[in-house]
Amino acid sequence: MANIKIDPQAELRSSKVQQQRDRFERIAAWTARMTGGRWGFFTALTLVALWVVSGPFFQFSEDWQLVINTSTTIVTFLMVFLIQNAQNRESRAIHLKLDELILAVRKARNELIDVENLTEEQLKALSRRYSKVAERHHHKLTECFPPKNPSGESTSDQSEKTPTASK
Repeated sequence: MANIKIDPQAELRSSKVQQQRDRFERIAAWTARMTGGRWGFFTALTLVALWVVSGPFFQFSEDWQLVINTSTTIVTFLMVFLIQNAQNRESRAIHLKLDELILAVRKARNELIDVENLTEEQLKALSRRYSKVAERHHHKLTECFPPKNPSGESTSDQSEKTPTASK
């Protein structure tokens, strides 16, 4: 049996990287929740209102305008990365849920699991294939969308308005 040497420094470095990643993910998730809610909006609105109200005090100077321009640029720049992080996590979670559903349904095609990792050309080919399948089955939707009469109402709307004779 070979002796395997474990580098305790490598494990420590790996642990620190994981802790930093976990901290970033926690901060990113918290920031996305806070800025995406009503309190984030009201905070931004309050800051803009304070900036507008402070205009006369600063005589609407170029420096006064520079404050809002610079701060919004920086916040926007940072928010792009936080929003992308949140979007990536949500997308990954949705794909995992869909993969689980594909696995769970007997008639589902297990080949579609992890399909998001195919090339763009492969995805286009799959899309064309499923568009053809959908076209063959669209006629089944006519009962969901009854034809409209000349007045613009659907024929099912009229039948609901027409009183029926009591038995």
